[in-house]
Amino acid sequence: MKLATLKDGSRDGRLVVVSRDLSRYQHVPKIAATMQHALDNWDLVAPRLEQIYAGLNSGEALDTQPFDQRCCHSPLPRAYQWADGSAYINHVELVRKARNAEVPASFYSDPLMYQGGSDSFIGPYDPVYALSEDWGIDLEAEVAVITGDVRMGASLDDCASAIRLVLLVNDVSLRNLIPNELAKGFGFFQSKAASAFSPVAVTPDELGEHWESCKVHLPLLVELNHKPFGKPNAGEDMTFNFAQLVAHAASTRELAAGTIIGSGTVSNKQGSLHGSSIENGGVGYCCLAEVRMYETIETGKPLTSYLQFGDTVRIEMHDAAGRSIFGAIEQTVTHYSER
Repeated sequence: MKLATLKDGSRDGRLVVVSRDLSRYQHVPKIAATMQHALDNWDLVAPRLEQIYAGLNSGEALDTQPFDQRCCHSPLPRAYQWADGSAYINHVELVRKARNAEVPASFYSDPLMYQGGSDSFIGPYDPVYALSEDWGIDLEAEVAVITGDVRMGASLDDCASAIRLVLLVNDVSLRNLIPNELAKGFGFFQSKAASAFSPVAVTPDELGEHWESCKVHLPLLVELNHKPFGKPNAGEDMTFNFAQLVAHAASTRELAAGTIIGSGTVSNKQGSLHGSSIENGGVGYCCLAEVRMYETIETGKPLTSYLQFGDTVRIEMHDAAGRSIFGAIEQTVTHYSER
């Protein structure tokens, strides 16, 4: 099943069911007005939403309308909780290697995770606003899941069963603000801008064989200024799967329905800077920081700049037939004064 939230002038938008090919949608106000309402009452409303979805795909549904991704908000325009992991240890290893530091052994058994701002997500086609390019604006292409209610200390099986929806995210980072924040020993805050999620969120069964062991085994496609930038496989080199990430978040607290858990930057192991880019036959990157890490490791300093005003980013994932699964995140970096 595929669900989306259309902008309607309200904070939480309007829930719609979207056809598998992303061509049509249907409003469902009598079932669930918002995504959060659907998640809060999932066992009751999911079967009814599935019936609408089946009708959309068979052509039998009435009162359908053309689906325009540009009219979407993030599936959850605001969430009770957004916790982002760092499940791809290759990304962490590069960060550490670039500054000649070892990766602590615990990082391979205990996931990294931070709690991000979730009160004002932005739509998949909304600009990435910033006040200064000096902040070091960077994209981070990731996969994420939305959970139902999760008990404190829930088992891995229970955490896997609690995953309601899968989606993509651009977790925007302000890299030049990170060092001073981390030096305070109190985590990210100013260095994490508002995140944007894919137009569509899908139930895990929609991914078929590509959803295995709570991982999405498909390439995550990233374009920078309309040129291929990354295509790493999200199922490869993922040290912690989504059940493990959810369990980590729920180890000391209950998680409310509508909690979003991110994978962290998707990153595959590659040989070197000169062999890792798409142009050189590699799978490329999901953030600019990784390019700069390779450059630092091999040349002694970073050469690639972070995002500048006017730069565009596109994040998408295709199925085996080349069809978009979640729709696309497509954003332009914009000075906040233009808002």
